[in-house]
Amino acid sequence: MQQGSINVQTENIFPIIKKFLYSDHEIFLRELVSNAVDATQKVKTLKGLGELQSEIENLKVEVILDKEAGTLTVRDNGIGMTAEEVEKYINQIAFSGAEEFVEKYKDAEGSQAIIGHFGLGFYSAFMVAEKVEIISKSHREGSEAVRWECDGSPNYSMEATTKEGFGTDIVLHIAEDSQEFLEDQRISGILNKYCKFMPVDIQYGTLSEQVDAPDGETDEKGEIKKVSVEVPNIINNPSPAWMKKPVDLEADDYTQFYRELYPMNFEDPMFHIHLNVDYPFNLTGILYFPRLKKQMDMQKNRIHLYSNQVFITDNVENIVPEFLTLLHGVIDSPDIPLNVSRSYLQEDGNVKKISAHISKKVSDKLNSMFKENRSDFEEKWDDLKVFAEYGMLTDDKFYERAKFALYKTTKDEYFTFDELKEKVKDNQKDKNGKIVILYTPDMEAHHAYLSEIEEHGYEVLQLDGPLVSHLMTKLEGQDSEVQFKRVDADVVERLIEKEDALPSKLSKEQEEALQPIVEEVLNNKSYSVSFASMSPSGSPIVITQSEFMRRMKEQQAAGGGGMTMFGELPDNYQIMINSNHELIGKIVEEADAEKKKAMIKQATDLARLSQGLLKGEALTSFIKRSIELIN
Repeated sequence: MQQGSINVQTENIFPIIKKFLYSDHEIFLRELVSNAVDATQKVKTLKGLGELQSEIENLKVEVILDKEAGTLTVRDNGIGMTAEEVEKYINQIAFSGAEEFVEKYKDAEGSQAIIGHFGLGFYSAFMVAEKVEIISKSHREGSEAVRWECDGSPNYSMEATTKEGFGTDIVLHIAEDSQEFLEDQRISGILNKYCKFMPVDIQYGTLSEQVDAPDGETDEKGEIKKVSVEVPNIINNPSPAWMKKPVDLEADDYTQFYRELYPMNFEDPMFHIHLNVDYPFNLTGILYFPRLKKQMDMQKNRIHLYSNQVFITDNVENIVPEFLTLLHGVIDSPDIPLNVSRSYLQEDGNVKKISAHISKKVSDKLNSMFKENRSDFEEKWDDLKVFAEYGMLTDDKFYERAKFALYKTTKDEYFTFDELKEKVKDNQKDKNGKIVILYTPDMEAHHAYLSEIEEHGYEVLQLDGPLVSHLMTKLEGQDSEVQFKRVDADVVERLIEKEDALPSKLSKEQEEALQPIVEEVLNNKSYSVSFASMSPSGSPIVITQSEFMRRMKEQQAAGGGGMTMFGELPDNYQIMINSNHELIGKIVEEADAEKKKAMIKQATDLARLSQGLLKGEALTSFIKRSIELIN
């Protein structure tokens, strides 16, 4: 028996590995299974090159749980190791066998499928095990099997042993503080999370399956009897859709794969984008567009990052453009640099190139859909617009390419921004030459405003959602001749000011006399009173909100704006008195001061009620007063 000390720089290497190498101890199983998969991939490569004479059949990795013995074993029938290789690759930490193998066979098909890069993956076993055994036999002809054992100290023992067939068993004697890894559900969950799409069959236990009786025995109906047999429980899909060529897949294949990724999602995605790049970086994957409707699903962990079919993380904000973290799907790239534990992304030039490529692929896809079948694209737009708006705000390149972005009017017609400008430029240009684009976030709430606007023949957009205020500010910044105004930002006559303004029926003196009385009746600093020369057929009093202040408040609420350094912005409304309305004329002429105040109170309360601003005691008083007036 050979004994010795593992070649490390410090005797504290194992406590360091246990505490700090990996952010989550469960990753040990991913690392060990990955190493086992590498071993089988190496066998395939050598067989393909004619360097392996033995026949290889049923290559697989097996995970064996023995709760009674307190062990967890990862077994492969891959390349195996000689005693010299165990000495080199196990006893000399960080000398990666995978790295050396890839370099030696870098031009051979399949060599880039080797997962390991750091040589530390094996040692993650000591995060959960008090003792680890390796039993291995090399594929080399005439090789003798070897058994290696280490209890987590720098000391190890190694001796010759016997083993049928080449390959490696890694046996973990689970430590007292890691007994959770002897639970069947825990191991099953880890394998499903990290190993679901590894490129070699991974067996975990067996399943009972009903098959025809081998002797052909029949039942009373003359049908062949079924018998129960135990078959290997293969937990992974070694050939996932993203690893296949798009030409080899049908639409249903993509849908089925989506259901495989998200079995609890009951609504199929709208469409997908298949990524397949091999230069200047290697990238494969499938991104799905889910149906988000008006609300942003802020759960940004639906894209899974893989490296050679090994799950790495679902936190992809450094590699996927921020707005696309709302998508679902898979990205797989061996060219994304990772730290030693493969747990976190390290940003570099490749990451930025990949991120830019994904953004371009998405915009290209949306543009082609728009051009090929506009009516179908319009039907999907309400689900798509959250992605598009988010992208236009956070990615300047995407904004430039977003010629497909649509804007829906209150008549349910869709226009691109350029089409919209062309349509409204004549009728909705104000006296200063600005093209005013009117919008509403809620047609029902703004019905009164929309009724008056329709009389002027103006187009109004339906713009809703948490990003609208930011988007309008962006569009105005990019196009100086356009200005957005919400329909309740001013009275219709002043939303789009024309040269031929209506004259007022009230004199300046009458307005100045009435204003302080209205302010006294309102007695609310949130309201400012002013007069507007409106149509006599319009409302006597209209409540409006400054476009600028309301938009700043919305941006503050949504984050990323709104002058937050001044604290929360207050609500502020304008009471716009229609100087041409008959009721206002009567109020001005009313001689009885108390009756005048009562008329003003009723008229302003009606205006506030129409906007949902009359609440509590004020609403109760209004109802009582209205009943008295009816009586």
